[in-house]
Amino acid sequence: MNCFIASIGSRSFIRRRSNAMTQELDRQAVDEISFAQRIADTLQLVQKTLPVQRRMVHAGDTIYQVGQEFGSLYVVNSGLVKMVNLSSEGREQVVAVHFRGDWLGLDGIAGGRYGCDAVAMDTGEVWSFRYDDLLRTALRTPALLTALHEAMSRQLARDHESLQSLCALPADARVAAFLQYWAEAMARRGLRTDQISLRMTRAEIGNYLGMTLETVSRALSRLARSDVIRFIEKGRREIHIPRVEALTSFIAQVAAPSGARAFH
Repeated sequence: MNCFIASIGSRSFIRRRSNAMTQELDRQAVDEISFAQRIADTLQLVQKTLPVQRRMVHAGDTIYQVGQEFGSLYVVNSGLVKMVNLSSEGREQVVAVHFRGDWLGLDGIAGGRYGCDAVAMDTGEVWSFRYDDLLRTALRTPALLTALHEAMSRQLARDHESLQSLCALPADARVAAFLQYWAEAMARRGLRTDQISLRMTRAEIGNYLGMTLETVSRALSRLARSDVIRFIEKGRREIHIPRVEALTSFIAQVAAPSGARAFH
């Protein structure tokens, strides 16, 4: 009888846990739809209220350069853009990656000059508009100012998360967190997350995460051996992620005191 009751209790717990997980996934799906809609609404607002210049870009195209006089803000309509600085040794340092709906050039507002190079990572479209046009139009369309503040807030939050990851996580967890961020950025924009195409070399991922190319390669291999990710093609830029949640579990296990040794 006790075993029977325990069995019923166990099944009840599993059902509750399953329901909780379903509710969480439903909430995430709603959040993703909401975010994707906000991006679409913001792009529509910008297009409707500002004199926008559209520019098609291809991998390697420079959108603006560090030190260039600030005058315009940019919004990614499609494609990916990386922000690049030169390190003290003269090497390129990737400091941020931007997706559809992200605003570029915000770092130029305070000092009057852009603080990084903005470089396209693949074929896409970038919109630009004068900052003074934005301020004038915002007087009669306050939603524009709200959109600007939201863009600033997202960038600050992402910078904080990146710094936290760099300071607190071991190498394997940092690479997993990077893939998780990429997949979640895709999901929030209504794009597929089970298969992502990395537009960065291992060396670029390494200098973005503060590690060597070899360390990035070893971390990706460990993720593949743990079946958290799968390589789709020989070049290893196409990555299949069966479950994004598995990346979260991997990060937690590796970040635990005994976890780093377990995955080596």
